[in-house]
Amino acid sequence: MLRHPFVVLVAAIVLPGVGHVLTRLPVRGLVFVFYMVLLGTITYQLTTPDHSLVGRYAGGLFIYAISVLDAYTWAARRARTAVPAGEASREVT
Repeated sequence: MLRHPFVVLVAAIVLPGVGHVLTRLPVRGLVFVFYMVLLGTITYQLTTPDHSLVGRYAGGLFIYAISVLDAYTWAARRARTAVPAGEASREVT
């Protein structure tokens, strides 16, 4: 079942990795979540308490933003190239 790209976009914003699951790319979503946590932890450890919350988790937030865009791009690409239901059953002569 093909998901509308905006549904995938909202799911990716709300829960990281779920947008990729909806586009049938769960391993890709899991990799993004892994690197989001990894880089968020690294930037948290490398910054001081004087930095803002966004600054402390900048690496994870960067991967999160890329993940959201990637999930939407894959959903839009698949929606563009999807064959309509009536087209698949027609015979080419």
